[in-house]
Amino acid sequence: MRTPTIALAAFAAGVLLTLAWQREARHPALSVNGPPAVAATSATAAPASASTTASDADTGETDAWPEDAPTPEQVIYAQPGLLDEALASLGPRVPGKPNLYLVAFAGDGAEDVFRNEAEYAARLFVRRFGSTAHALVLENHPATLERRPLASWSNLEAALDGLARTMDPAQDILVLYLTSHGSEDHTLLVDLDPLPLDQLDADGLAGMLRKRPFRWKVVVVNACYSGGFIPALRGPGTLVLTAARADRSSFGCGSDADVTYFGRAWLIDALNRSNDFIAAFHQAQAEIAGWERQQNLTPSEPQIAIGAGIADQLAQWRRAAANGAPLPFAPAPLRMTRAGASR
Repeated sequence: MRTPTIALAAFAAGVLLTLAWQREARHPALSVNGPPAVAATSATAAPASASTTASDADTGETDAWPEDAPTPEQVIYAQPGLLDEALASLGPRVPGKPNLYLVAFAGDGAEDVFRNEAEYAARLFVRRFGSTAHALVLENHPATLERRPLASWSNLEAALDGLARTMDPAQDILVLYLTSHGSEDHTLLVDLDPLPLDQLDADGLAGMLRKRPFRWKVVVVNACYSGGFIPALRGPGTLVLTAARADRSSFGCGSDADVTYFGRAWLIDALNRSNDFIAAFHQAQAEIAGWERQQNLTPSEPQIAIGAGIADQLAQWRRAAANGAPLPFAPAPLRMTRAGASR
């Protein structure tokens, strides 16, 4: 079920009526032997978690609408065009082989860490895994209002519809990498003030996927309490990876963090050594547990659910995929133009 934000409801209604009428900073090393530096914490202090509730997130860093940016109404008008451009920019499908299509979704625009992960995941998949890997980024961040489609419920549905027309449903694999704050009721924070964006919950995401013809899916939910997404998403042909148990926090967000614990361990450390998503998860799981023991944190216990057939399909993709050089991590530039250049 869509969970709307209550702020600016009148603004949202006005935008909808109008539409109906007119229709980088630091460079951490690729591998780390100890816990990632996050939220300006010491080696013994608990880092900021990847959130508990939307209200907790609201007490931290807030998004700042750039003075020279389009207005919120203009941003909403621009979404269909931005999404069409993103879909058109995907490389051509390699025939006769399983292809992999990544959608990276950075939900909360108030912290750079989520955007960093989405941007890095897209670069990693395309550069390391070669021509059978394709990537599309949806993100909420003031720096990319004119460049990236928003990470919103509507854009995610539209992106999935576009990919369904592009992919071979018998062979190709959809990968969703969702990163944001998570709540105890298993809802991801989707936020970019002052835009009124619906929140994304486990049942809503599962229903969205059921309506579309994707046979093979990998769904990665990097957020607190993300294990609560597994019951709704698990099934044949689906691999689900989560950063935490249904009743546990995960760690590594905050205004001073570049990447979350799970993003560091799975994307940067593990997938730069292996293109086996399941083996990479188990490496990440062990690495995170070590960091949490070192900092005396309550274990997040990342979770995995492997549906029938998906491991074999991923193995087929790996046999055809490239295995390029590791990609060093760097935070996304603080400001990006439409062409993608930093300034």
